[in-house]
Amino acid sequence: QVQLVESGGGLVHTGGSLRLSCAASEGTISSSAMGWFCQAPGNEREFVASITWNGGFTYYADSVKGRFTISRDNAKNTVYLQMNSLKPEDTAVYYCAARNDPFVGRRRDEFDYWGQGTQVSVSS
Repeated sequence: QVQLVESGGGLVHTGGSLRLSCAASEGTISSSAMGWFCQAPGNEREFVASITWNGGFTYYADSVKGRFTISRDNAKNTVYLQMNSLKPEDTAVYYCAARNDPFVGRRRDEFDYWGQGTQVSVSS
């Protein structure tokens, strides 16, 4: 069983940056692919980024390519999402997720464990 805890959300202005962290408080994620998803009010939870178990391959939604970077530190059992050039449309709750599989996924049903989410708000 894996329990994930996100942190790092907050309120920033357009063009600002945030770094989200996702730590496994129970279990290990070192052999798991990891992902970030976001959900805005009234919308479904959408894929943002995913990373293989060793960080060797990453995959991004088109809307965040060139602005967001997913990374991981398996020694710290932690995954990160660096968010730059933030836009108001990035405003959402961001969720971290883990797969029982080492390779990237992009659908919600490909991920087995989820965190509680952290709010990101971008003002115009």
